[in-house]
Amino acid sequence: MNDEQLQQWVERVSTESFGRPFKHRATFNSRLRSTGGRYFTRSHNIEISSLQYELYGVEETEKIIKHELCHYHLHLMKRGYNHRDEDFKQLLKQVGGSRYCKSLPDAMGGNRRLPYKYRLVCVSCKMEYMRKRKVDVRKYLCGKCHGKLKLVELDSASHS
Repeated sequence: MNDEQLQQWVERVSTESFGRPFKHRATFNSRLRSTGGRYFTRSHNIEISSLQYELYGVEETEKIIKHELCHYHLHLMKRGYNHRDEDFKQLLKQVGGSRYCKSLPDAMGGNRRLPYKYRLVCVSCKMEYMRKRKVDVRKYLCGKCHGKLKLVELDSASHS
């Protein structure tokens, strides 16, 4: 599927599911890895992950299109278009869009999570917190008992 076919698809979904026209551009973006699509508030354009389409097909991609169209239409109507807004949640449910897209396999750059490198241990209650980035323990206390934290650097063999 090419960008022109995607454009027609988004326009059709917009009129059928929202009863409103989509008057901007919809394009594929093969670099989107951690998200299925995105809506640009300045240009009102939409990008859809071509990898999501290739891997999961028409049904999942249409749910992503509906998700991005929720942002689009609500933004243009000056209503709550952010994920946390009730307007967004209601419209997304109403049209059958997906809240989250499926994750990509590791081989396609989908799971980019770094292994844990650090462990914070409370010296009082022994509560453990795993962290990917180094934390200045002088600035933070244990969330459970407010005790002091000790930073333990993990070797590469012992991470989760």
